[in-house]
Parts: sequence; C-alpha cells; structure tokens
Amino acid sequence: MSASPSVSPSSSSGLIGVTGATGHLGQLAVAALLARGVPAASIVALVRSPARWQQQQQQQQQQQQSSAAPSTSSVAARAFDYSKGDELTSSLQGVTQLLLVSSSEVGQREAQHRAVIVAAKAAGVGRIVYTSLLRADTSELAALPAEHVATELLLRDSAVPFTILRNGWYSENYESSVKAALAHGALVGASGAGRVSAASRADYADAAAAVLTSAGHEGRTYELAGDEAFTLEQLAAEISAQSGKAVPFKNLTVDEYRAVLVGAGVPAGYAALIAAWEPAIEKGALLDEDRQLSTLTGKPTRGIKELVAAVRSA
Repeated sequence: MSASPSVSPSSSSGLIGVTGATGHLGQLAVAALLARGVPAASIVALVRSPARWQQQQQQQQQQQQSSAAPSTSSVAARAFDYSKGDELTSSLQGVTQLLLVSSSEVGQREAQHRAVIVAAKAAGVGRIVYTSLLRADTSELAALPAEHVATELLLRDSAVPFTILRNGWYSENYESSVKAALAHGALVGASGAGRVSAASRADYADAAAAVLTSAGHEGRTYELAGDEAFTLEQLAAEISAQSGKAVPFKNLTVDEYRAVLVGAGVPAGYAALIAAWEPAIEKGALLDEDRQLSTLTGKPTRGIKELVAAVRSA
C-alpha cells in the first residue's frame, strides 16, 4: 500500500471523529490524518475538555514553529466524555467515520465503549474503527484482553460497519525502563528471552489514518505490530551501544520486578499488573511477525534504535 497521502471518497464526504484526541495516540492520529491529506475542517477532535485541546494545540504550535509536521491547531473540538452517554450522540452529529481510541480506564472500558457505540449508531456514524489489543481473543496478558474482546463483540452486534485494529505494544512503554537503565547501569525485567514486536504510537496512529482514508477495510480485523521483534537483552545492548557504557539486562522474578517498580514510585496495584504481564510476554504474547502494520502504512515501523535515541535526546 502506498504511503503517499490519499483520501477516499467515503472519508471526504463527512467528518472523521477521533476520540481521546488529547491523549498520546489520539493526538497523533489527528496529525496522521492531516499528513494523509484530510482537511482540518473534515476532522473533529472528540475530547473531555475542548478548552484543554485548544491550550494543548497552542503549546504545540509554539514548539513546532520550525517543524514541517502538519499543525493540528485548526482542528475543531467537541466535548466527548465516554462516561456521559446522554451527551455523546449530539457530539457525533455529522461524523461519518469514528476512530474509537480505547479508554485508558481499565475496568470501565466495556461500559464506556458500549455508550460510544450506542451513540454512534444513533447519530448515524457510517463506520467505527476501534483500537483493540494484539490477538485479544487469545492473549494471556493479565487484565487487558477481556474488555477489548467485549468491545469487539459489541461492535459485531451493533450493525454499524467496523474495522478492528488490534494494536501491539507501544515502544514508548519502555521509555521509563530505558531512562532507569541509563541512570542506574542496568535494564531490569522479568520477561526472559521473550520477544516483543513493538512499534511507536506514531506508527499505530498512521495505520489508523490509513484505514480511515482508504477503502476495503470494513469488517476486517488487523493484528498490528512492529517489523522487528526484540528481547530486553537486545534492548540493553542497544542502550549500551548508544550510550557507550555497558548496560546489562538483569532478568528478575515477577515478585522482584514488582518490588523494583514499587521502589521506583509506581503505585503498588499498577506495579503488580505490569509485573504480571511478564510471563505472558516471555511466552510470546507480544510477538507478531506478519507486518500488517507496515503494510497498512506503507513504511517501516520505528524500532529500538529510534526509541533509545529519543530517550537520550530528551
């Protein structure tokens, strides 16, 4: 698939709504749509606080004055809170395609997503593109798959045309680990030799934009992951190569890793969840080598070299 900007007739005939547009992935999706040639007037940012959206855009515009990246500041915003079902339908008026970025509130996602899907149907949205989890129906990652599977079932039962993007791991998930490794001289984890096919949030956002601006994706489910899988030992080697100092990988037990996370300031409940993912990662829960992500975007995904370089430059 070509990486050059192209807008299908279906995407240019109405508004494309992006939920969670003040979040990391949503904001990148808005920028990716602009980069693929969608006019700002054809995009609406669906956010909890339109005032925050405007403030965020002003700040970014100041930071990107010399950047060639498209500015998102001219994209209009509408109030859109997943938990306020009675307000969602009016905010979706005129939206023909909806990018439903999954809620970040684990435990509340199914109810929130249901409210959005019901509102989208009532508003006459022509297609929902949902960001799910890599192999959600078979994933063993603790606490993560169930709500995604439930949402996928809601979509299939809704009679609204849909596309499911099962996103793998974001390489940014390892930013704090790389920072800690640079500061303390070792990378720690409990996933052993488990390989992870991570890609950047920008890669996943561009895949969503590609689907929203081209035809032939209705009813499809895509398993999305990075081109090059890596182990934490390989990530440690990359940190060593770029920093010029030896940074080994230390494989810990799940309990040891949880304790390290708590010691680093991660809340106990979240630290336990992160550590609980490690055995599944070791068994391949985040490995996928089909390259559907780069096939959709038409360009290679960003790997650990870019991740480490970004952390070091920051």
